[in-house]
Amino acid sequence: MAVLDAAEVLTQTPMPIPEARGPLSAAVLDTLRSGAPEESLPATAAAAVAASPDLLHDDDVQLALFVLYELHYGGVQGVDDRLEWDTTLLATRTVLETALESAVRAVVPVPDRPEPTAEAVSAALFALTAADSGPSVSRWVARKADREHIREFLVQKTAYTLKEADPHSWAIPRLSGRAKAALVEIQSDEYGGGRPKRMHSAIFARTLRAAGLDDSYGAYADHLPAITLGALNMMSLFGLHRRLRGAIVGHLAAFEMTSSIPSKLYGDGFRRNGFDEDATWYFDEHVEADAVHEQIAGRDLAGGLVEADPTLLDDVMFGAAACLTVEGMAGAQLLSSWEAGRSSLRRPLDDATLTSGGVADVA
Repeated sequence: MAVLDAAEVLTQTPMPIPEARGPLSAAVLDTLRSGAPEESLPATAAAAVAASPDLLHDDDVQLALFVLYELHYGGVQGVDDRLEWDTTLLATRTVLETALESAVRAVVPVPDRPEPTAEAVSAALFALTAADSGPSVSRWVARKADREHIREFLVQKTAYTLKEADPHSWAIPRLSGRAKAALVEIQSDEYGGGRPKRMHSAIFARTLRAAGLDDSYGAYADHLPAITLGALNMMSLFGLHRRLRGAIVGHLAAFEMTSSIPSKLYGDGFRRNGFDEDATWYFDEHVEADAVHEQIAGRDLAGGLVEADPTLLDDVMFGAAACLTVEGMAGAQLLSSWEAGRSSLRRPLDDATLTSGGVADVA
């Protein structure tokens, strides 16, 4: 397996300020630039929500929330870190979060309710993910994708994967006992087991470079469609609220249970297009790692949490179903674009958005 040089370990810097996509995101971005939030901002957010016909696909709303959440992660270039806890920005975020949660609950089917035991919860989660009939981006990549599709696919993953595991890590201090130990075990692997070179975000950055793409966080924010941002915003929503700790646990369980086999298919698609180990390491790593993680996530994390606190059962099942539903919506939009012969990105890639450090195209 390839080994990263010390100089190649990803250093996450604050993301650049993206371009506005409407009046709300323009107001949020202007506020971050000025450092002086106006009291009218929550009302602007409420108006944007009220006017939105489809919140999960609303570019203006999802970008605004994505940027506000980024204040709690790596930050935004040129923005004072003290704005992370500004009360006006928090009030604005609350308006958007309330709307996002309502939108997600409106589209997520309620799963069957198992008994509140570790084995029953685990079995229900495995059954739920096995029955998922959502679109298979991994099969499409394995069989049909060309190098342009692969680059677009990687760009779609940048918002989450360059900070992989962070949204779920918010749950660590909110759990205890068996569930907490299980989450720490999973997250330790995600962060390289104490080895920065093997952090999954760092390995993914290597994949981006091998594909000729920019590995800096937020470099492609302007290219990402609303539903891609919405899927990540939902993770942040679940992770940042203690009352939704069951939902973020269920989300992670479903995330891990639907990763191992698709990762193998992604690796196969990359190899079919001539990419070498530098590009496929990330996916090859997840074939084995997530086959282990899914067992821990099902029984010890989700099952252990419900056994310790049965009142969280519904939230755990909701979080898992939300993961499948919203990720499925993002996958469906991507595949419908590709099947129609158009870019899946809000703004297609061009030569200016590619780096010169990637591998040469294979004829």
